[in-house]
Amino acid sequence: MKFGVFDHVDRGDLPLGEHYENRLKLIEAYDRLGIRTYHVAEHHATPLGMAPSPSVFLAAVAQRTRRLRFGPLVYTLSLHHPLRLVEEICMLDQMSGGRLEVGVGRGISPHEVAYYGVDPAKAQPMYIEALSVILAGLTHKTLSFAGEFYRFRDVPIELEPVQRPYPPLWYGLARPDGLPWVVANKINIVCNGPPALVRQVTDRYRQDWAAAGHGADDLPLMGMTRTVIVAETDGEALAVARRAQKRWHQSFFQLWEKHGTRPMNAFYPDNFDEAQQRGFGIAGTAATVRDGLLRQLAEAQTNYLVCRFAFGDMSLDESLRSVELFARQVMPELDAATP
Repeated sequence: MKFGVFDHVDRGDLPLGEHYENRLKLIEAYDRLGIRTYHVAEHHATPLGMAPSPSVFLAAVAQRTRRLRFGPLVYTLSLHHPLRLVEEICMLDQMSGGRLEVGVGRGISPHEVAYYGVDPAKAQPMYIEALSVILAGLTHKTLSFAGEFYRFRDVPIELEPVQRPYPPLWYGLARPDGLPWVVANKINIVCNGPPALVRQVTDRYRQDWAAAGHGADDLPLMGMTRTVIVAETDGEALAVARRAQKRWHQSFFQLWEKHGTRPMNAFYPDNFDEAQQRGFGIAGTAATVRDGLLRQLAEAQTNYLVCRFAFGDMSLDESLRSVELFARQVMPELDAATP
């Protein structure tokens, strides 16, 4: 079992400069405590995401950490010029000594891409075409490409990544439908759903992986995201979780409510007690969190657990205490109990 962190960098109560600095201090703790990977979201025009340029934020992460791997989950490819993104990926991988991991997608919110002048109906084909351009640019010294949205002819590529042929790729997957492409390209995945639904994805991934002739030892990471708050008592952890969930939920839905819509596959209740009951989060002592996660991991059969330790109006001290308790008292037991 490996452990990661997912972070919206959603707006809290602090000025933005202090908010960024606190997040970087927390990320230093992830590095120190043995977390494998830090994943940051990309969102625009919403309090859900205060890191709308993942590359800018991750450049700071690269300089504040030494072992931690990191990357976007995901770059919203319809909003990026693929040639520029090739260069940013190479820079980040070089600046970190080969610690970058690259999540890609079309973006979950049609409203965010529309603000940038992109037709939401074209976001998916733009994403597919942009990814082809990016992978070609990361593996060739000259780029030529002719598609519906992008055309390049004999463009010199002067940068290259440390990791060859390119940094590991990640994709957010809600259901087994998208697995053929994922398996064919050996993509790591993160699922955000109930354990039973995640199990459908992981079972199918293992079946398709074996059918493609790959060995079990080479299986990509299959992650499940969960909000996790650890404290000295169950009551203390729940008090923090209930307060922070309310603020985070408001940020998550603000842009959707502005447009009178709701996101697909939105599993998030507006209160933490229901979120915990449905399996999307867990708050309590180290023992409570350990036991709850062991049950979920046994059902979901993932090999990667992605935690959200900072959200809503949680303070830096609350998040630091939570991740320190998790790393010292929960992680070792989850690792030991996982085949």
